[in-house]
Amino acid sequence: MKATSFALMLVFALTLPAEAAAVSGAELSLAWGLPFAGLLLCIALMPLLAGAVWHHHYGKIAAGWVLLLALPFAVAYGPMVAVAEVWHIVLQEYIPFIALLLALYVTGGGVLLKGALIGTPATNTALLAFGTVIASVMGTTGASMLLIRPVLRANAFRKQKTHTFVFFIFLVSNIGGSLTPLGDPPLYLGFLKGVSFFWTTSHLFGEFLVCALLLLAVYYVLDSWAWSREKPVAPAIEKREKLAIEGYANLWLIGAVVLMVLAQGYWQPGDVAVFGEKIGFERLVGVAVFVAIAAVSIWVTPRQLRDANGFAWGAIAEVAKLFAAIFITMAPVLSILRAGAAGAAAPLVALTSGADGEPIPWVYFWLAGALSSFLDNAPTYLVFFNLAGGDPGYLMTQGALTLAAISCGAVFMGANSYIGNAPNFMVKAIVEEQGERMPSFFGYCAWALVFLIPLFILVTFIFF
Repeated sequence: MKATSFALMLVFALTLPAEAAAVSGAELSLAWGLPFAGLLLCIALMPLLAGAVWHHHYGKIAAGWVLLLALPFAVAYGPMVAVAEVWHIVLQEYIPFIALLLALYVTGGGVLLKGALIGTPATNTALLAFGTVIASVMGTTGASMLLIRPVLRANAFRKQKTHTFVFFIFLVSNIGGSLTPLGDPPLYLGFLKGVSFFWTTSHLFGEFLVCALLLLAVYYVLDSWAWSREKPVAPAIEKREKLAIEGYANLWLIGAVVLMVLAQGYWQPGDVAVFGEKIGFERLVGVAVFVAIAAVSIWVTPRQLRDANGFAWGAIAEVAKLFAAIFITMAPVLSILRAGAAGAAAPLVALTSGADGEPIPWVYFWLAGALSSFLDNAPTYLVFFNLAGGDPGYLMTQGALTLAAISCGAVFMGANSYIGNAPNFMVKAIVEEQGERMPSFFGYCAWALVFLIPLFILVTFIFF
C-alpha cells in the first residue's frame, strides 16, 4: 500500500503546477498557497490528533493536497500547462534533491562507529561540536546522516535525551553548514551564481562562531542539568569496546558524493532537453552518480553492519513522499515571491528597502529566515539574492552585509521547523524509527522559539 500511495502521488503530481516556467508569479493570488498551508497543518497536527491514520496513510494524504492544487490549476491554465509546470519542478528540483539525499542516507547508514561512546554531557557536547564543524565540509545532510546513529547509541541508556536530538538539528543539521557552499544548498546556489567559494567562510565566520558556541554552551548546561536529575547508570567500563569504525568504504563514498556536488559547480558543459525541459547535463550526471553511489554502498556493506546501525528504509521513504508533495504545493508560493513587487507578496518585498532605496540587512535576515523556516531554503535564498540585485560582484563587496544577512537567514533559520531543511526531517524520522521520542511539529517550533529566536535577535544586534 505504501508503494501504491507513493505512485499515486507522483501520478497526481503530473497534473499540477510548480514554480513556473509558463505561468508568471504575478498572475497568482495567495489562494494558490492554501494547499501548501493545508499540507503543513496535516504534518503538524495529524500525528497528534490521528496518529494511526497519519502513520499508515500520510502518502495518500499528501497526494490529496497535491490533487487539491492540481485540479483548480488545470482548470485555470489548462492540463498541458500544468504538466509542464510540474515536470519543471520535478526535474529541476525534486529529482536532484532526493538522489543526493538517498546517496547520503545510504552511505551514512553504512558507517558504524563502535566503542566507548557514553552519552555524558561532555561526550554529547563534543559529538555535537564535531558534527557542527564537519557539516561545512560534507554538508549538513551528510554530517547528520553520519552522526545521528552514533549519538543515538551513545545515549541509549539515558531517559532524558530528547533535547540532545533537538540541539543536534539546531547545530549539525543547520548552523554547522554556514561556512562553505558544500555546507547547505542555499550557499551552493550562491556559489553557482558567482559567489566565491570561500566568501562565506570569511564573511559568516563571526555569525557562525557566536551561534555555535552559545548553543553548545547552552546545550552543555541543559544536558548537565538533565544528567543530575536523572542520575543515569552508564554502562560498566569493563564492557566498553575500543573506539573503532566499520564500513570505511562508505566514508570514501561520502567523499565521492561531496566531490560530485563540488564538481557540478565547476563542470557545466551545457543544457540538455528531457521531455521538453532543459537541465544542465552536469546535474543529470550528478543524479546518476548519486544513485550509483547508493547502489555501490548497498553492495559493499554487510547486512549485519547495517542491522547493527539500526538502518531501515522507512525514514527515507517518508521524506521522499512528503517532500514530493511539499516541493509541488509550495511552488506557487515561491513563484509569487519571485514576482517581487509585481506579485501578491509586494507589501512584503517593500519592507526590504528603506525610503532611500537602500537594502536593510536585518530585514533581509529575518524575512529570508522566516520564509526559510517553512519553505525550501535554497530557492528562498535565490529569491532574496535576486531581490538584492543578483550581481555577485556587488553583493560580495559593497553589498556584503546584505548577502551575509540573506545567507545567515536562509541557513540558520532553516532550524526553526522540521521542514525548514531536509536533514531536520531526516533526523526526526531516524530517531523515531529507533523508538525514541521527538517533539511534535509545534513542540519542536516551541524549542526553536525558546532557544533560537533570542539567539537570532542577538545576532541581529551584533552583525546586522
